[in-house]
Amino acid sequence: MRGILDTSTVILLGKLADAKTLPTEPLITAVTLAELSVGPLVAKGESERAARQTQLQQAEADFKPLPFDADAARAFGGVAASLRRAGRKTTARTYDAMIAATAVANELPIYTCKPTDFNDIDGLDVVAVPVPDDQPTPSTSEQAAHETAHDPESPQQPS
Repeated sequence: MRGILDTSTVILLGKLADAKTLPTEPLITAVTLAELSVGPLVAKGESERAARQTQLQQAEADFKPLPFDADAARAFGGVAASLRRAGRKTTARTYDAMIAATAVANELPIYTCKPTDFNDIDGLDVVAVPVPDDQPTPSTSEQAAHETAHDPESPQQPS
């Protein structure tokens, strides 16, 4: 079965306890690759920068990202409308909404360690990926950094 891994899942990929919770053909979106690309640029130290660069390069080597294309752009309208109807701020979740739109446009489920990020999106099949007990759910600097650019009122809200 094919499915899209969101950014939180890609970040924890090597630490997940049960690979059976993932699709047999995991995919990522160009949006996730963009989020991962921020990581090395905002890292606070050299070791963190090196680790994030390694993670980015591994994702680039392991996946051919699905594009955010015209179909995804059209699906984005429905995703944004779903979020607004639910009273959620679309701008604070732009990257998540773009990943969701790519999933909807390709009729694929999204596998995520943070399923509540994708609540209230019509037409999206969300599969929760359990986070190992010893691993916090990602709220990494690259995720916080992308949201700061979109919603200065909540700079520390993780995606």
